[in-house]
Amino acid sequence: MNLADILTHEQILPDLQASTRWEAIDELINNLVVTGKIKPEHREAIAAVVKKRETSMSTGIGFGIGIPHASTDLIYEVVGSFGRSKKGVNFDALDNQPVNLVMLFLVPQGQFQKHLHTLANIAKLLHNKDFRQALEAAPDADAMVKIIKTHATQK
Repeated sequence: MNLADILTHEQILPDLQASTRWEAIDELINNLVVTGKIKPEHREAIAAVVKKRETSMSTGIGFGIGIPHASTDLIYEVVGSFGRSKKGVNFDALDNQPVNLVMLFLVPQGQFQKHLHTLANIAKLLHNKDFRQALEAAPDADAMVKIIKTHATQK
């Protein structure tokens, strides 16, 4: 499971408005509701589980990357939303730098291996400097999807 499998251009927010990690998580979860990936009545429960996971340890992994994630029994397939912040989000990251690229994803409860593989694939891709720079320079969500599809399918 890689980014290209998870994201459509509707699930990419090229101009994230959030200034904190909590706002970023809310903005990305709202996108999952709007795009029909999660039910509106599950929004609060899913936000709570993502924020609980984030409280235990920030998913701001450095290099301007945040990967908030959680498992929940309220979904049946891996879903995600990607946001880009031009001004940077205070994510309490490991390197204390603002985060510009935030990839939120959810995995169905009990799929631990899929969760780990998805996280590893996303982190590996986002650690690629050329990939990050291409995403940061992309003019819109359509261009970002093309970049993701190109990089995610390369081994």
